[in-house]
Amino acid sequence: MKNTTRVVLISLLSVAVLAGCKKTVKETPPADTGAGTTAPVTDTTTTAGAYGPNDLDTDACLRQRVVYFDLDQDALKPEFQAIIGCHAKYLRDRPSSRMNLEGNADERGSREYNLGLGERRGNAVSSALQAQGGSGSQISVVSYGEERPVCTESNEDCWARNRRVEIVYTAK
Repeated sequence: MKNTTRVVLISLLSVAVLAGCKKTVKETPPADTGAGTTAPVTDTTTTAGAYGPNDLDTDACLRQRVVYFDLDQDALKPEFQAIIGCHAKYLRDRPSSRMNLEGNADERGSREYNLGLGERRGNAVSSALQAQGGSGSQISVVSYGEERPVCTESNEDCWARNRRVEIVYTAK
């Protein structure tokens, strides 16, 4: 390989690495401190910053608190990995936070089977949160099986909405 080609490849690689390390911090207008002076306020809701207590209600990723599953499955779908990542980061940033993972199933299957399936689903979400840095001591799993449907019709769209784990924070 020619020396100029190597230099160009190394330069491109360096730029790519540096671009991946960029931290975005949004400056907002200064906040009044009450003493006639102002202090800059930094937005900490970026992925690089630490989550604060109000982010549960304001951060778009953290407001997503339902993970859906396929029929008779307890494996997480790939499209929910980002949500799990946000909630795991919140748990890491807020060690006093606690959450319940409420597992649910649709009406098909016996009561006992659906309670077990709801628990397996809750445990799958718990494992994913812990794999991304959440603490097991912050997470509780409870299964409601088919007892708490969000939809009571007997069709696939309705059943799909009932196959879920709800993330419920119990303390901020």
